[in-house]
Amino acid sequence: MAVIKDEAFLEFVQFVFKWEGGYVNDPNDSGGETKYGITKRWYPHLDIKNLTKEEAMDIYYKDYWLRAGCDKKFYPCNLLMFDTSVHMGIFRAKQIAEASLSWQDFILRRIEYYTKIPSAQYYLKGWINRCLGLWKEIKSKGGH
Repeated sequence: MAVIKDEAFLEFVQFVFKWEGGYVNDPNDSGGETKYGITKRWYPHLDIKNLTKEEAMDIYYKDYWLRAGCDKKFYPCNLLMFDTSVHMGIFRAKQIAEASLSWQDFILRRIEYYTKIPSAQYYLKGWINRCLGLWKEIKSKGGH
């Protein structure tokens, strides 16, 4: 395990963990086995059921925070990119970021994209709640 000293990451990963909980194997989820948001689909070599929170943090830091360039972005862009990359993939997060005019627009575009996903019938309420959680988090820190 690497010792992560990036304070923004350490704060924002807690937001992600709030929404990405324990072990599930939902047949409606294309990711398959999932724990802390880490899926068997993208990490077939991992024992997902026994994944630790520390291992998940390492994956989030290397494969999402750094690869999405969150370490080079300012708040709230770094939080939005990180959470969206975890939930929708880095490619989609970058697409949404490039099209967005503000952080509010980013969140609304994310919700709009969710409505087009076939499995939205199962998960849309939770996805929207997560977006509202982002909105509240940013507003609580003085986002305009």
